[in-house]
Formats: sequence, structure tokens, C-alpha cells
Amino acid sequence: QVQLVESGGGSVQAGGSLRLTCTASGFTYKMGWFRQAPGKEREGVAMIYSYVDEKVYADAVKGRFTISRDMDKNTVYLQMTRLTVDDTASYYCAASTYGGEDLLESGYNSWGQGTQVTVSS
Repeated sequence: QVQLVESGGGSVQAGGSLRLTCTASGFTYKMGWFRQAPGKEREGVAMIYSYVDEKVYADAVKGRFTISRDMDKNTVYLQMTRLTVDDTASYYCAASTYGGEDLLESGYNSWGQGTQVTVSS
């Protein structure tokens, strides 16, 4: 497992943008972002492999969110644009040192503390 430190959450009006940042303390095979809204289950949002240029997005965020990485900094970013109230949730960075499902919790063995994103209409 690795330690993950997130930053970048906040409040924004609908249509606005935010960028989330997550830095890992060690080796990762892949990293991803999940979110959990009140009363809902945690869901995968986007993921990126550390050594292959492949990314996976949930349908709900395709075309609006972009995940990227900086290998030198061991950091992953989630650029969120055209935010809607439905994007309001706690966002969690996740990392995996093995394979497994791309956007399911079972595919990850390290988790950040979460950062709140609130979108108002």
C-alpha cells in the first residue's frame, strides 16, 4: 500500500471547473478517482495506468473530466469541467499495486482521505 494525499476540492457554481490533485508515496500500478454522494454508493470516476498511456472514464463524466499524471511527481490530476450539481460528492483518490477492475473499489488497495466537491446551481 501507499499513502495518498489529495487536494483541490471546493465549492463552485454549475458550469465551473475544479482540479483535484493526488500524490502517492510510492509505486503504483494504476491510480483512480472515485466519488460518493450522500446516500449513494461510491462509484468510480476515472483511472489511469502508471506506465501505459491508457485511461478509463465513467460514462457520467466522459467529455467533461480529464485524468492525467506526472510520473516525476508521482501525482495524478483530475481536471473537472462543466460541473453540474450531480457532481457534488466526496472525491477519493485510489491507487493499486496490482491489476484488477479499473473502476471498481476491489481493484484498489490504497485510498486517500477524500476531498469535498460541492456544485451549486
